[in-house]
Amino acid sequence: MRALVIRHEHVTEPGLVGARLVERGYDLTTVTAVPRERHHTPNLSYDFPGADGWDLIVSLGAPWSVYDEEAIGGWIGAELALLREAHRLGVPVLGVCFGAQALATALGGSVVPAPRPEIGWTEIETDDPALVPPGPWFQWHYDRCVLPPGAREAARNAVCPQVFQVGRSLGVQFHPEITTAMVQGWLELGGREQCLGQGVDPDGLLAKSRAMEPVARENARRLVDGFLDRVANASR
Repeated sequence: MRALVIRHEHVTEPGLVGARLVERGYDLTTVTAVPRERHHTPNLSYDFPGADGWDLIVSLGAPWSVYDEEAIGGWIGAELALLREAHRLGVPVLGVCFGAQALATALGGSVVPAPRPEIGWTEIETDDPALVPPGPWFQWHYDRCVLPPGAREAARNAVCPQVFQVGRSLGVQFHPEITTAMVQGWLELGGREQCLGQGVDPDGLLAKSRAMEPVARENARRLVDGFLDRVANASR
C-alpha cells in the first residue's frame, strides 16, 4: 500500500503517524513543498503529485495560514486541487493541523483566525473515544476550521472543532505525529518567541513533550488505527 505524505516545511516529519502507518503495511513517499532555504520566503511554485495511484494521503502541519495568499499563494492552490481530486477519487486523506484546514478549504469549508492560539498539551471533548482518544494532544495553531458541507464534527474544545470526518477522510486540528525532536525544531525556528509572546514557557513545553512521549505514541497508534479501520475503509 502506498501513502503520499505532504510535508510543507523541512522540520515537520510524519513522526508517530508515519511510524504507525509503516507498521500497518504502508510504504511512505514524502514530498516537501517548501525547502529549508525558502522557509522565510515560501511563496514558490511546487508541482504536487496527482491523487491517483495512492492508497492514502497525509497532509501535515505548517507555520503558515491556508488563506495567506501573499505567503503561500504560489503552491496552496495546487495542494487544494490535489485534496479535492483525492476526495473525488475516494482516496482517503488524513489532514493534520494545517493539513486539516487545507482539507476543509478544499471541500468547501474555510479557515479563520481562532479566538485564541493553542500551544501545548490539551485534552479534547470526543464523541467517539475509540476513534479519537481525548488526549492529551499537542496543539500549536492560531486558526480554526469552518467545516465543509457534509462534514461530521467528531471532537472539539472551547477554541475550535478538533476532529472532523468527511467521506473517507479525517481532519485533526492537533498534532498526533509530534515528537520531541519536532518540538525542538519548531522552537528553534521562531517558536520560542511565539511561546514567550503567548505566556508559554518554551523549556517547560519541551520538557513536557519529552515526558509525554509514551502517551503520545499510544494515542497516535489508536488514532491511526481508528482512521484506517473505520474511516478510510468505511465505504469499502
